[in-house]
Amino acid sequence: MNVILGISAYYHDSAAVLLIDGEIVAAAQEERFTRKKHDSAFPKNSVISILKEAGLKGSDVSYVAFYEKPFIKFERLLETYHEFAPRGIQSFLKAIPDWIREKIYMKRILKDELSGLGICARIIFPEHHLSHAASAFYPSCFEKAAILTVDGVGESATTTISLGNMGKITLLRELKFPHSLGLLYSAFTYYCGFRVNSGEYKLMGLAPYGYLSERTLRYISLIKETLVDIRTDGSFLLNMEYFDFATGLKMTNNRKWEKLFDLSSRLPEAELSQEYMDLAYAIQQITEEILLKLVATSRQITGCENLVMAGGVALNCVANGKIQKSGLFKNYFVQPAAGDAGGAIGAALVVWHIFLQKSRIIKTPDAMSGAYLGPSFSDKDVDNLIRNIGANAERIDDKFLFEKVAALLNSGAIVGWFQGRMEFGPRALGNRSILADPRSLEMQKRLNMKIKFRESFRPFAPSVLEEDVAKYFDLDVPSPYMLMVAKIKPENRLTISNDYGQLPYREKLNYPRSELQAVIHVDFSARIHTVTQYANSRYYALLRSFKDLTGCGVLLNTSFNVRGEPIVCTPEEAYVCFMSTGMDYLVLGNSLFCKRDQPKENIRQLKIELYD
Repeated sequence: MNVILGISAYYHDSAAVLLIDGEIVAAAQEERFTRKKHDSAFPKNSVISILKEAGLKGSDVSYVAFYEKPFIKFERLLETYHEFAPRGIQSFLKAIPDWIREKIYMKRILKDELSGLGICARIIFPEHHLSHAASAFYPSCFEKAAILTVDGVGESATTTISLGNMGKITLLRELKFPHSLGLLYSAFTYYCGFRVNSGEYKLMGLAPYGYLSERTLRYISLIKETLVDIRTDGSFLLNMEYFDFATGLKMTNNRKWEKLFDLSSRLPEAELSQEYMDLAYAIQQITEEILLKLVATSRQITGCENLVMAGGVALNCVANGKIQKSGLFKNYFVQPAAGDAGGAIGAALVVWHIFLQKSRIIKTPDAMSGAYLGPSFSDKDVDNLIRNIGANAERIDDKFLFEKVAALLNSGAIVGWFQGRMEFGPRALGNRSILADPRSLEMQKRLNMKIKFRESFRPFAPSVLEEDVAKYFDLDVPSPYMLMVAKIKPENRLTISNDYGQLPYREKLNYPRSELQAVIHVDFSARIHTVTQYANSRYYALLRSFKDLTGCGVLLNTSFNVRGEPIVCTPEEAYVCFMSTGMDYLVLGNSLFCKRDQPKENIRQLKIELYD
């Protein structure tokens, strides 16, 4: 038995994955255990969890794969400071001591951490973008595919096009730092007042509030003429006079940007004006343009009809929808953990297929097991929670559970839904989800204010029975990992006024526009999650029950967490979130908890036990 442990750590979204004889059997992100969002620390808790899930000990591990090469990254760092000198002296003085003290000794640090877990296996270091490429290609169901990876930066590459052919990956094209689509998008994320490496999805959600106006066209023109030189093949050059990320302590040269756009950088939490919405719209349009050119080049130089993608930019599901709609490729797969967490999967697969030269066994629809790769909890775990805190719950057999919860959702209740193995990656796919009726006109506002405690402009996603997706949306392919955006069909829209596009964002947000109002964004789009019985039989059964009751095969699905916290991992965390928010009901396995029946005096003590 060959056991390979893949690790991603020390930048953001650290994670661990376990391969047994080439099969992905478990994976988890460290943030879910430490409760520190985007935790970058060595994923000790994740390693412990996935070994436990597989019934293995540390001594059973044959190889460890780390997702990038630290020495090459350090070399790129030194070259960058040398190239831009004397700029960046503050950043140099801050970064280099940390590298000299720790990061260039990564192998020793990893060995020390692993030995504490009883792991003494050989450590192998694939390159960052090879890890991304492997994470997308090897789990796909394609014998041969074009591979496009796009992110901020690895060692030095920011974008790669490769060809995957059974067990082999061949690099064909490469774009290097500082010319990075991921960092370009992050620069606009920063300038619009959101946190880099976590707020990019907020910028994507803000973009539809912008619209094609004289100002937006001016922004697009200024970006193309001054900030980024886009070539026909999708390669591009950034004008580094306007960016500080290479050697500075911030993303942009704010003085130059303010003069260029006649707009100052937005402070975090400041009021959102139409200018920032239009700026978000502009950079989203340019990002899509670059990606579509890269996709076209990938098709041209590989001749493949299949495309796979990974890297943080592959989480831009609006662009993914445009790529799918373009018809440039017949088939399309995006790694559900496309960011650095998924690099742990790719690194492990590189060891299996390239270092050990083991052949691929292709699985349909893919080898990711629906992304349900995290820990699970038994009825006994739930019973212990109930007993320890004196909670009140009703145990309901499957035969009646799905009908009962469907009826509660139909009545307007918001339900926390906690089942089976935790998802790996940024999306909740029906095992750690908060659910509601998508037909409610008030549900989006209620969820953002009373449950998620987050910005009002942010949309929610629909989970839809796969067989019904074409009934509601302009989409004719599955979207099992919530990584594709499509428009709702005209017949499911309500009549809107001629000036709808120019309405202030709060009016536009609350404007009745669809029969599925709570999951349809202001531009009539939705980030779609298709559900099958094969992938998630319990969630599918709930959707079927809701459809049988209401005629609607769609539910609102959002991640089981509040703003600033990771998705819940354990029943205890789910219960605390349930009791601390405006959720009405909680379902842990087959146990149904009603908010009004719970002993509120115990919630403070449970919080202390979990987070102290």
